[in-house]
Amino acid sequence: MKQVLPRIWQWSWFSEEKQIDFNGYLLEVGEHRILVDPPPLTSIEMAQLRQGEQIDYIILTNRDHEREAQTLKTELNCQVIIPESDAAEMSVQADKTFKDGELLPGGIWVIHLADQKSPGESALYLEQGKGLLIVGDALIGKPSGALSLLPSEKYADIAKAREGLRRLLKYTFDSLLVGDGAPILTNAKAAVEEALQPS
Repeated sequence: MKQVLPRIWQWSWFSEEKQIDFNGYLLEVGEHRILVDPPPLTSIEMAQLRQGEQIDYIILTNRDHEREAQTLKTELNCQVIIPESDAAEMSVQADKTFKDGELLPGGIWVIHLADQKSPGESALYLEQGKGLLIVGDALIGKPSGALSLLPSEKYADIAKAREGLRRLLKYTFDSLLVGDGAPILTNAKAAVEEALQPS
């Protein structure tokens, strides 16, 4: 588990099938410790999680990022918060659902992204520092140092999906943490703009 930004840690699990890192994040925001989209942890990473204060919440950005949420909910005795529009297709026992524009614990704002792979796909926005976005499947950190969309067959309409992501550019942010691939810790807004250019 490595610190990537002030009070934010990342751990990764390599997917042989997808040939990419699946990332989870630990945020210490306000009075809360929050996990986002947690993939499997090693015993060492789990020990690191348990060393600090109680984990309060697990936030999932979309229906396909349940990952280890149910296991960790039980082991860490925390609450799980999921997108309302994806809830019917998820098996995790959620304590709360969220929708666009909600303010979640820790000062995390929900940005719903239309026309993505899943109906509930959402980005999480924190105003701390120069601004931080966390995305699940909305953008992939591949190749390293750049961003890309998922393969076109994952969308009903990739042009609409790209347009839906333009909403992110209304926000002020310098860092972008991705669920899959390599995060972009500085100048992330420029990388998003580049990724959203028509192909």
